[in-house]
This record gives sequence, structure tokens and C-alpha cells, in this order.
Amino acid sequence: MLVSSCLILLLAAPAFSAQTRSHESDPDLDTTTVDPETEAVIRGGLKWLASKQNANGSWSSNEGYPVAMTGYVLIAYLSTGNLPDEGEYSLQVTRGLQYLLNGVSPDGIIGPRGGQYMYGHGIATIALAELYGQTKDQRIRPKLELAVKRILTAQNHQGGWRYNPDASDADISVTVLQVVALRAAKNAGLDIPQSTIDRAVAYVHSCYDGDRTGGFTYQPRNNQPGFARTAAAIYSLQVCGQYTDPQVKKGSDYLFKYGKRDQQWFTYGHFYAGPAQYMIGGETWKKWYPEIRGKLMSTVRRQGDLVYWIPADRGQGVNEVYATAVYTMILALPYHYVPLYQR
Repeated sequence: MLVSSCLILLLAAPAFSAQTRSHESDPDLDTTTVDPETEAVIRGGLKWLASKQNANGSWSSNEGYPVAMTGYVLIAYLSTGNLPDEGEYSLQVTRGLQYLLNGVSPDGIIGPRGGQYMYGHGIATIALAELYGQTKDQRIRPKLELAVKRILTAQNHQGGWRYNPDASDADISVTVLQVVALRAAKNAGLDIPQSTIDRAVAYVHSCYDGDRTGGFTYQPRNNQPGFARTAAAIYSLQVCGQYTDPQVKKGSDYLFKYGKRDQQWFTYGHFYAGPAQYMIGGETWKKWYPEIRGKLMSTVRRQGDLVYWIPADRGQGVNEVYATAVYTMILALPYHYVPLYQR
């Protein structure tokens, strides 16, 4: 059952950094609310996602990617207070969780290998860590520890990660997912070496385009800055405790400047942009949420009481399941349910 933002679920966990958080980013001071129209859309999205769950408990996109898609959908359910033993969609969460647990191999990789599998591994590890942190289900911990160990051993000499754990270089998209997974695991009580985080922060900083644009590039000194890359970067910096890093503010300004465009990676970019601006809080979030809410509410599709989205970036491994999971999560941010998104 969805509840108002006055019921705040928080897990106290130390940040990766000793930087001080500003008072304006305190969730208790967040006056953003979910209005009845938006809540109805969130409910419809959750119901639609439940109707798309596969027999084995997974969700998938046009090209498959069941590990990644299941991770995204579980985060959407967690964002609305659904847990394996709590909420209207507890059964769907339980089945999705079991699918991910069944997919953890002895060396920690979640799901099939090949292609961009560290990407799926990252998002699935985030989901497992959040579920373990909120439930302390002891079935999860040993599998989560394996998945986290694989992330730790896959960090390369640049300080980041790539689609393959044996790659010699890194990129910001895969790196951010692994960093977020490590933070979620730390929140849940697992031990994460500070040196790993420090090296990851240094890698993200190396992708900064400079104050000329305030954006971030895909790799250090490679390509132009972009919306999705910048959103991922400033979210990961905050996840690592870099709340007062000047690059976070510059990156946030970049998102406002370019956020109204139809980005090539719209869904992927906003998966990070929403939490990034939410964690900054204050006037930044008060301005950002109505803008993205308006965009999402204007593009929603309906089938009776079911709600879904056809993503603007369709055709890039993205389909309605991915978009509906991500957009539902964004709309639900004012509920303050996911510890990982708390400031």
C-alpha cells in the first residue's frame, strides 16, 4: 500500500565520505508531495508491471536482459514500499528476488555472461542489497556477498569498471552502477573498503569536462559531455558522500540546461537524474520534480486501470517494462522509501 511521505523508511548507514550534508537536503524538509493524479499513475504502473512478470519471476525487455530488467522493476516496487512480506505486490517482489538469487553463480556473477553483463550485474546487485538491507533475509546475504566480491575484484587500474570484468579500461555508465551497488551493500551492513570508493571517485572526477560545460563524458577526455553521463556522475559522487563537491552543483546545472531536450538516452539518464537532484534537495528538487513529473504524466499510456510508458529511446534495448519501472520510481521519489536515495 502506498503511503504519504510522512511515513519515512530510513536505514541509518555511514556515508563513504566525511563531507557534511547541508540542512536543505534533509528529507524531513522536503515539501514535495505526490498528488492523487500522480499516485493513481504510480498504482497503475505497478499493476501493469505485475502483469508483465515472467513465469520464472523475471521481467525482460525486447532483447531480453532479464537480470537488468528484474533489477529495475524491483527498485520500482521498493520505491513504493513493496517488500517480500509487505505491500500489495509482495508476491511479485518475492518471485523477482528468487529469480535473482537463483542466478548468482559461484564466482558471484548474476545471470548469463556475454555482452554487457556487468551492467546487469550492477543493477541486480543494487536490488539485492536494498532487499537485504530492508528485510535482513538471511537467504540473501551469502549471495549478495558473492556479487559484491565480484564487483570489488573487477575494479581495474583506472578505478572504474567496464561491461566485462576483465577489461583494461572503464566507462562512467558501468562504473556508476557498481559504485551504487557498493553503497547499497554498505548501507545493508557489508564491509566495503574505502580505498575502492576513493579510486572510483577519482575515476568519475577524471570524466569531468570542466567548468566550461559542467558536464561529464563517457570516458576520460573522450567524447562530448552528455545528459545521461552527467546525471550518472553526480549521482554516484553523492552516493560516495561527495555532497558538497563543486562538480555536483555544476553537473546539476548542466542537467537543468539540457534536460528539456529529447535525449538519446532519456530513460537511462533520468534513472540517475531523478535521484541525483532529489539528493541535492532544496530548491533544486522543488524545481526538478514538477518538471519531470509533467513530462512523464503527459506521455503516459493507459489500458483501463493499467498504466505504462513507451520510451522515447525505444529501440536501444529499451521497452515498456524498462521505461515503466524507471518512470514509476521517479514519480515515487517523494515517498522517501528507498534508503539508497536518502540524503
